[in-house]
Amino acid sequence: MRALSAGLMTMVCAGAAYAQDFPNRPIRIVVPFPPGGAADIIGRTLAQPLTRSLGQSIVVENRAGANTAIGAEIVARAPADGHTLLVIAPSFTINPFARSKLPYDTFKDFAGVTRCVSNAIVIAVHPSLPVKSVKELIALARARPGELTFGTASILGGQRLAGELFREAVGINIINVPYNGGAPATTAAMGGHTSMLVSNVVESAPQVLAGRLRGIAVTSLVRSDVLPDVPTVAESGYPGFEALNWFGVVVRAGPRPAIERLNADIVRAMELPEVKDQMARQGMQPATMSPDAYDAFLRAEAQRNERIIKSLKLKIE
Repeated sequence: MRALSAGLMTMVCAGAAYAQDFPNRPIRIVVPFPPGGAADIIGRTLAQPLTRSLGQSIVVENRAGANTAIGAEIVARAPADGHTLLVIAPSFTINPFARSKLPYDTFKDFAGVTRCVSNAIVIAVHPSLPVKSVKELIALARARPGELTFGTASILGGQRLAGELFREAVGINIINVPYNGGAPATTAAMGGHTSMLVSNVVESAPQVLAGRLRGIAVTSLVRSDVLPDVPTVAESGYPGFEALNWFGVVVRAGPRPAIERLNADIVRAMELPEVKDQMARQGMQPATMSPDAYDAFLRAEAQRNERIIKSLKLKIE
């Protein structure tokens, strides 16, 4: 018993020492998307307050590709000490079921820190497309089956699922064109390379407000404060339709004190007025969680996405 007590005390003291020691070198935030999109804005917005609270410099790295798997692999191979963070989106919980093989185990190699925000998704069209409502879009798509395209920020992420769920709900045949990030997808839509854009508010709202794209609907149950004149899919004739996007932070599974410290500092940063204002301007709402709640959320999202992917027969090869 004395030996057991001594061992437990050693573990407790080691954990306390680690908590006091973390962080002991610069922090790296890996964003698995190109610059300019929602995930990139979140990572860079958090960097400044976290630099102050953690007392270490923070480097934000964009490592896009392979539907976010490239960035995730970098973090999975980093030391398990909390110094390398990964900004994730729904694609993190989609890849295990949409890809035949991943170079990491999504639920063994990573630990949740916190969800950061949730946001509506916007369905917008190029101004040359002769539609101004969901009803008119459906009529055009049915008159031209398989001709209309919708751009998304990745091969299979939250926006793609929202687009596919919308397509299925309204009964139209539209084709997905994936891009390597929200900014390239938005640029393509503005250039008329795709008929439609299914994107986060942050990428599409400035273009809708400037008239370079036309907002048709948002996928939340209530209208976006950033685009108050754009109706929801639900009020456009499909009650109950909802498809939200979200972003959060994970690290390679490791010492709990580091995860709890990161959670506390990120949650506190998300409540800062300047951060909340920045998120609100991008159409994103703070939606933080404890590490345990976020781990449970990720597993629930994975189960939901597995059902959707199997139902729609979506795969990445």
